[in-house]
Amino acid sequence: MDFGTDFSISVLWAALLGYAFGSIPFGLILAKLAGKGDIRQQGSGNIGATNVLRTGSKGLAAATLLLDLAKGLIPVLIAKHLFWEDAGWTALFAVIGHCFPVWLGFRGGKGVATNAGVSFGLAWPLGVVYALVWLGMLAITRISSLAGMSAVVATAVAAFLFGWPTWVKVLVLIAALVIFLHRENIKRLAAGTEPKVGSKG
Repeated sequence: MDFGTDFSISVLWAALLGYAFGSIPFGLILAKLAGKGDIRQQGSGNIGATNVLRTGSKGLAAATLLLDLAKGLIPVLIAKHLFWEDAGWTALFAVIGHCFPVWLGFRGGKGVATNAGVSFGLAWPLGVVYALVWLGMLAITRISSLAGMSAVVATAVAAFLFGWPTWVKVLVLIAALVIFLHRENIKRLAAGTEPKVGSKG
Protein backbone atom coordinates (compact mmCIF):
# COMPACT_ATOMS: atom_id res chain seq x y z
CA MET A 1 0.00 0.00 0.00
CA ASP A 2 1.78 3.08 -1.27
CA PHE A 3 0.52 6.47 -0.07
CA GLY A 4 3.01 8.26 -2.27
CA THR A 5 2.64 9.53 -5.82
CA ASP A 6 2.56 6.13 -7.51
CA PHE A 7 -1.17 5.98 -8.16
CA SER A 8 -2.34 3.35 -10.62
CA ILE A 9 -5.59 2.04 -12.02
CA SER A 10 -5.26 -0.99 -9.74
CA VAL A 11 -5.40 1.33 -6.73
CA LEU A 12 -8.67 2.75 -8.03
CA TRP A 13 -10.12 -0.71 -8.56
CA ALA A 14 -8.91 -1.78 -5.12
CA ALA A 15 -10.61 1.20 -3.48
CA LEU A 16 -13.83 0.74 -5.45
CA LEU A 17 -13.95 -2.94 -4.57
CA GLY A 18 -13.65 -2.17 -0.88
CA TYR A 19 -16.20 0.63 -0.98
CA ALA A 20 -18.73 -1.41 -2.97
CA PHE A 21 -18.71 -4.19 -0.40
CA GLY A 22 -18.36 -1.98 2.65
CA SER A 23 -21.24 0.31 1.77
CA ILE A 24 -23.88 -2.45 1.85
CA PRO A 25 -26.04 -1.51 4.89
CA PHE A 26 -26.81 -5.00 6.17
CA GLY A 27 -28.14 -3.85 9.53
CA LEU A 28 -30.71 -1.59 7.89
CA ILE A 29 -31.69 -4.20 5.31
CA LEU A 30 -32.07 -7.05 7.78
CA ALA A 31 -34.04 -4.96 10.28
CA LYS A 32 -36.49 -3.88 7.59
CA LEU A 33 -36.88 -7.42 6.24
CA ALA A 34 -37.57 -8.65 9.77
CA GLY A 35 -40.27 -6.02 10.26
CA LYS A 36 -38.27 -4.02 12.80
CA GLY A 37 -38.59 -0.78 10.87
CA ASP A 38 -35.83 1.71 10.09
CA ILE A 39 -32.98 1.00 12.50
CA ARG A 40 -31.75 4.56 11.99
CA GLN A 41 -34.83 5.79 13.85
CA GLN A 42 -34.21 3.56 16.87
CA GLY A 43 -31.71 3.46 19.71
CA SER A 44 -28.48 5.17 18.77
CA GLY A 45 -29.52 5.48 15.12
CA ASN A 46 -26.52 3.40 14.09
CA ILE A 47 -26.83 0.68 11.45
CA GLY A 48 -24.43 -1.72 13.20
CA ALA A 49 -25.04 -4.89 15.18
CA THR A 50 -25.08 -3.22 18.60
CA ASN A 51 -28.02 -1.04 17.68
CA VAL A 52 -29.76 -3.90 15.88
CA LEU A 53 -29.55 -5.79 19.18
CA ARG A 54 -31.64 -3.05 20.75
CA THR A 55 -34.59 -4.22 18.62
CA GLY A 56 -34.69 -7.26 20.90
CA SER A 57 -33.52 -9.75 18.30
CA LYS A 58 -30.21 -11.42 19.15
CA GLY A 59 -30.36 -13.49 15.97
CA LEU A 60 -30.76 -10.39 13.83
CA ALA A 61 -27.87 -8.70 15.61
CA ALA A 62 -25.66 -11.77 15.14
CA ALA A 63 -26.50 -11.91 11.44
CA THR A 64 -25.68 -8.21 11.08
CA LEU A 65 -22.37 -8.72 12.89
CA LEU A 66 -21.34 -11.62 10.65
CA LEU A 67 -22.36 -9.87 7.43
CA ASP A 68 -20.63 -6.63 8.42
CA LEU A 69 -17.52 -8.68 9.17
CA ALA A 70 -17.82 -10.50 5.83
CA LYS A 71 -18.05 -7.28 3.84
CA GLY A 72 -14.62 -6.39 5.19
CA LEU A 73 -13.10 -9.84 4.80
CA ILE A 74 -14.29 -10.80 1.31
CA PRO A 75 -13.11 -7.76 -0.69
CA VAL A 76 -9.68 -7.84 0.99
CA LEU A 77 -9.25 -11.52 0.11
CA ILE A 78 -10.27 -10.76 -3.47
CA ALA A 79 -7.87 -7.83 -3.62
CA LYS A 80 -4.99 -9.91 -2.27
CA HIS A 81 -5.65 -12.44 -5.02
CA LEU A 82 -5.86 -9.85 -7.78
CA PHE A 83 -3.48 -7.08 -6.70
CA TRP A 84 -1.70 -7.86 -3.46
CA GLU A 85 0.19 -4.57 -3.13
CA ASP A 86 -3.01 -2.54 -3.27
CA ALA A 87 -5.08 -4.69 -0.87
CA GLY A 88 -4.54 -2.07 1.83
CA TRP A 89 -6.62 0.38 -0.17
CA THR A 90 -9.41 -2.19 -0.34
CA ALA A 91 -9.25 -2.61 3.43
CA LEU A 92 -9.37 1.13 4.06
CA PHE A 93 -12.25 1.77 1.67
CA ALA A 94 -14.28 -1.18 2.93
CA VAL A 95 -14.37 0.54 6.32
CA ILE A 96 -14.98 3.94 4.72
CA GLY A 97 -17.85 2.42 2.74
CA HIS A 98 -19.46 1.10 5.90
CA CYS A 99 -19.05 4.41 7.71
CA PHE A 100 -20.05 6.63 4.77
CA PRO A 101 -22.34 4.68 2.39
CA VAL A 102 -23.46 6.74 -0.58
CA TRP A 103 -26.83 4.96 -0.54
CA LEU A 104 -27.64 6.38 2.91
CA GLY A 105 -26.45 9.92 2.38
CA PHE A 106 -22.98 9.02 3.71
CA ARG A 107 -24.39 8.24 7.17
CA GLY A 108 -23.49 4.69 8.16
CA GLY A 109 -21.96 2.75 11.00
CA LYS A 110 -18.73 3.13 12.96
CA GLY A 111 -16.66 0.44 11.27
CA VAL A 112 -15.93 -1.94 14.16
CA ALA A 113 -17.24 -5.22 12.74
CA THR A 114 -16.12 -4.39 9.21
CA ASN A 115 -12.63 -3.69 10.52
CA ALA A 116 -12.63 -7.11 12.17
CA GLY A 117 -13.19 -8.66 8.75
CA VAL A 118 -10.54 -6.43 7.20
CA SER A 119 -8.02 -7.53 9.86
CA PHE A 120 -8.63 -11.21 9.19
CA GLY A 121 -8.33 -10.54 5.47
CA LEU A 122 -5.01 -8.71 5.71
CA ALA A 123 -3.41 -11.38 7.92
CA TRP A 124 -5.14 -13.93 10.11
CA PRO A 125 -2.95 -13.23 13.18
CA LEU A 126 -4.20 -9.64 13.09
CA GLY A 127 -7.76 -10.93 12.99
CA VAL A 128 -7.08 -13.13 15.99
CA VAL A 129 -5.68 -10.17 17.95
CA TYR A 130 -8.69 -8.10 16.97
CA ALA A 131 -11.15 -10.80 18.02
CA LEU A 132 -9.44 -11.55 21.34
CA VAL A 133 -9.23 -7.91 22.38
CA TRP A 134 -12.74 -7.13 21.16
CA LEU A 135 -14.38 -10.12 22.85
CA GLY A 136 -12.23 -9.80 25.96
CA MET A 137 -13.05 -6.15 26.53
CA LEU A 138 -16.70 -6.77 25.74
CA ALA A 139 -16.86 -9.58 28.30
CA ILE A 140 -15.16 -7.44 30.95
CA THR A 141 -16.94 -4.13 30.40
CA ARG A 142 -20.05 -4.99 28.36
CA ILE A 143 -19.45 -1.69 26.56
CA SER A 144 -19.39 -2.21 22.80
CA SER A 145 -17.75 1.09 21.90
CA LEU A 146 -14.86 0.59 24.32
CA ALA A 147 -14.31 -2.96 23.06
CA GLY A 148 -14.31 -1.81 19.45
CA MET A 149 -11.90 1.07 19.96
CA SER A 150 -9.57 -1.12 22.02
CA ALA A 151 -9.55 -3.74 19.26
CA VAL A 152 -8.71 -1.34 16.41
CA VAL A 153 -5.83 0.19 18.36
CA ALA A 154 -4.52 -3.21 19.47
CA THR A 155 -4.56 -4.51 15.90
CA ALA A 156 -2.53 -1.56 14.59
CA VAL A 157 -0.01 -2.11 17.39
CA ALA A 158 0.09 -5.84 16.60
CA ALA A 159 0.84 -5.14 12.93
CA PHE A 160 3.81 -3.04 14.04
CA LEU A 161 5.05 -5.69 16.46
CA PHE A 162 4.65 -8.44 13.86
CA GLY A 163 6.77 -6.43 11.43
CA TRP A 164 4.14 -5.67 8.78
CA PRO A 165 4.70 -1.95 8.05
CA THR A 166 2.38 -1.95 5.04
CA TRP A 167 -0.57 -3.05 7.14
CA VAL A 168 0.41 -0.70 9.98
CA LYS A 169 -0.29 2.27 7.70
CA VAL A 170 -3.80 1.21 6.78
CA LEU A 171 -4.71 0.03 10.28
CA VAL A 172 -3.56 3.31 11.85
CA LEU A 173 -5.75 5.23 9.41
CA ILE A 174 -8.70 2.96 10.13
CA ALA A 175 -8.14 3.24 13.88
CA ALA A 176 -8.07 7.04 13.62
CA LEU A 177 -11.35 7.00 11.66
CA VAL A 178 -13.06 4.61 14.06
CA ILE A 179 -12.00 6.60 17.12
CA PHE A 180 -13.14 9.86 15.48
CA LEU A 181 -16.55 8.35 14.78
CA HIS A 182 -16.76 7.27 18.42
CA ARG A 183 -16.10 10.78 19.77
CA GLU A 184 -19.59 11.02 21.32
CA ASN A 185 -19.11 7.59 22.86
CA ILE A 186 -15.82 8.78 24.33
CA LYS A 187 -17.61 11.73 25.93
CA ARG A 188 -20.21 9.37 27.44
CA LEU A 189 -17.48 7.02 28.63
CA ALA A 190 -15.82 9.91 30.42
CA ALA A 191 -19.16 10.89 31.95
CA GLY A 192 -20.01 7.30 32.91
CA THR A 193 -23.20 7.31 30.83
CA GLU A 194 -22.22 5.04 27.95
CA PRO A 195 -24.87 2.27 27.62
CA LYS A 196 -23.88 -1.36 27.93
CA VAL A 197 -24.68 -4.18 25.53
CA GLY A 198 -28.28 -5.26 25.86
CA SER A 199 -29.54 -1.89 27.09
CA LYS A 200 -32.40 -0.20 25.30
CA GLY A 201 -30.80 3.26 25.31
